[in-house]
Amino acid sequence: MSNFLYLFRGGEKAYQELSPEEQQAHMQVWGKWMGNLQEKGQLLDGQPLSDEGKVIKNKGEIVTNGPYAEGAEMVGGYLIVSAKDINEAIEISKDCPIFDYEGSFVEVREILTMEGH
Repeated sequence: MSNFLYLFRGGEKAYQELSPEEQQAHMQVWGKWMGNLQEKGQLLDGQPLSDEGKVIKNKGEIVTNGPYAEGAEMVGGYLIVSAKDINEAIEISKDCPIFDYEGSFVEVREILTMEGH
């Protein structure tokens, strides 16, 4: 088994256009999906990320407001899942609630150990 990072991008604009009740219902869908992964022992960690942050360049000589990315590219959260290989990690991601919104996608990346890199 290997660990994979899911980076969730986009969907913020469509989510913000939902009513509070629709937002709550959608969060329940996320909770159910993540709970199912947890029951299977596949969910290791995951959290939403703030829209605000800083970008550090040149060993801290330049600190600017960030992130830069436009809404469809902005990373909104992450999960770490356990899967036998990248193909299984992709299959797991296909049921992700982020796909409820057009223009959203999940980037799937294997997490390597320092020795394996």
